[in-house]
Amino acid sequence: RARPPGPDGGPPRGPRPREAARARAWIRAAAVAVYIVRAGLRAWYMVRTGEPTLVVFGISIVVIPVIGVWVLWRELDFGRRTQELGRRLGQEGGLPVDDLPRTPSGRIDRDAADVRFGEYRAQVDEHPDDWRCWYRLAIGYDDARDRKRARGAMRTAISLYDAEKS
Repeated sequence: RARPPGPDGGPPRGPRPREAARARAWIRAAAVAVYIVRAGLRAWYMVRTGEPTLVVFGISIVVIPVIGVWVLWRELDFGRRTQELGRRLGQEGGLPVDDLPRTPSGRIDRDAADVRFGEYRAQVDEHPDDWRCWYRLAIGYDDARDRKRARGAMRTAISLYDAEKS
């Protein structure tokens, strides 16, 4: 999202919330990777014993890291694709400005987010095949603290973007 100017009219100050979230995602990804490697090694040791019970447990343990790798890849790919769309929308000048009022704790005011959400919903109703509108709707859902719907709207935006590229 485009950031409003700082209090003195200059560049925005402070960490970008999305960059902090991205850093946390990579830290979690690294932790999952360490877990996957350790679980895989433990499974390999169990299978090598040749004892039937341990072999079954070892094979079972392999399934969890495989699922973990799939989930990790899917989440990181989702983040990468979201960034790609955001960059493109920013180049086009279509990113909404992050100017909603905030509570003292830094959260976006819910009533203001609901008003802005209505605008984004109307855009999607007018242009249901435009990934840009779906991207903004995803931001609206996120501002309104509805992460599940935000991710769903972003997935729709990604699908429409892919269809437009091909």
